[in-house]
Amino acid sequence: MYRKLIFELDRKNIEKHYLPAEELPEKNIEELIPAGLRRKSALQLPEVAENEVIRHFVNISTLNHHVDKGFYPLGSCTMKYNPKINEDVAAHHAFSGLHPHQEASTVQGALKLMYELQEYLKEIVGMPGITLQPAAGAHGELTGCKMIRKYHLVNGENRTKMLVPDSAHGTNPASVAIAGMKAVEVKSDENGLVDLEDLKAKLDEDVAGIMLTNPSTLGIFERRIVKIEKMIREVGGLMYMDGANLNALLGIVKPGEMGFDVLHLNLHKTFSTPHGGGGPGSGPVAVSERLKDFLPAPIVNQKDGQYFLDYDIPHSIGRMITFYGNFAALVRAFVYIRMQGSRGLKQISENAIINANYLLKKLEGVLELPFKTRPMHEFVLSAEELFKTTGVKTIDLAKRLLDYGLHAPTVYFPLVVKEALMIEPTESENKEMLDYFAEVFNQIVEEAKRDPEKLHQAPFTTPVRRLDELKANKELNVCFQDQVNEKA
Repeated sequence: MYRKLIFELDRKNIEKHYLPAEELPEKNIEELIPAGLRRKSALQLPEVAENEVIRHFVNISTLNHHVDKGFYPLGSCTMKYNPKINEDVAAHHAFSGLHPHQEASTVQGALKLMYELQEYLKEIVGMPGITLQPAAGAHGELTGCKMIRKYHLVNGENRTKMLVPDSAHGTNPASVAIAGMKAVEVKSDENGLVDLEDLKAKLDEDVAGIMLTNPSTLGIFERRIVKIEKMIREVGGLMYMDGANLNALLGIVKPGEMGFDVLHLNLHKTFSTPHGGGGPGSGPVAVSERLKDFLPAPIVNQKDGQYFLDYDIPHSIGRMITFYGNFAALVRAFVYIRMQGSRGLKQISENAIINANYLLKKLEGVLELPFKTRPMHEFVLSAEELFKTTGVKTIDLAKRLLDYGLHAPTVYFPLVVKEALMIEPTESENKEMLDYFAEVFNQIVEEAKRDPEKLHQAPFTTPVRRLDELKANKELNVCFQDQVNEKA
């Protein structure tokens, strides 16, 4: 069924309501707005009645999968439920009404919140320095890579290689390249861990460091991290941890105690800011003593009870973003941490690990488990054998899940697994939901064996059937035109 856009609901002759003249400012528009900032033509907004606007957007919202509507096991993205108190506090006028150009003396409450958030995060990860500037995880990666790069340059070394395991997040090599270095891939062994022989073969004096996701995108904890650190230190390299999977470690182990020099945290994942759709994000970067002098300026500091933006960082890589960062995401993370406390944070990770392993047990034997190592908060299955015997691909399984009101897991990632499904239930889901997912998944796999063609055609119950996804990403206007033509 084709649903009209809000502009297609436009009714030019709708009755309009304006503020009474006596309630408008005494100055006219020419005095209030400088000439260079005024529109040259009328704003082309649709004229729609209030009840029609509400119904339109509420109806559209129900067509989308989101964490408030149903299970969203999007592996490696930690799509967990976001407590609504986070939103209430972040939207409070005392926070939402602030302006980044205000003097520090007028925003002491906001600066105090950021300072205390810095202290909480440093304690959680076991590292002495931190910046809240980066606006997302990949932005945090770039920040960390730039600090590592500058650290070596300041020490008189032009190191240009960063080791990146093949189980890393896809943004890691891009961040390395943008920071002016070359990414060198390190293979995984049969257990899903870093292949130490391959690592050893790629170590030399040009290695700036290693970017390691721990647990990896396979959901596997790198238990030989101490040995890896020793190997990296022997050639003078630094240790970078991609903290995207920190949801598995809270209160259990601190990355700083594992020997890492840099760690980015995804506040929009681990600390419960609504995640997806391109934002909002926040990717603070914590550092060891080695890199404290290289943090982006400014950081939030305090002296004699007054909070201020501190630019006195000797070898700072400079500012990474206009103003300071995504403040609303910082507020949400602060509220989440204060709500949970240290005990609650540990329980979050324990529950995430229990949920993942419970669901893995329920799905054991349905598809292949490519690595036998017991995972932590997420796990990867492979539909390679199913594809060979039935022609049903991972994407077909994912599309069929939509018919049962379930969002699909991440598919075809990580790349080291063929026909991969990456499943992360998070700590937010109860046993009933996990049982339902397992039951549906089992049913779909059996259906694939009996009637492969049905899965090739799925989904059947969604507002829009299977789309040409490549075309949808590259030619949005063409896809819209196709819908209009179909309606006609």
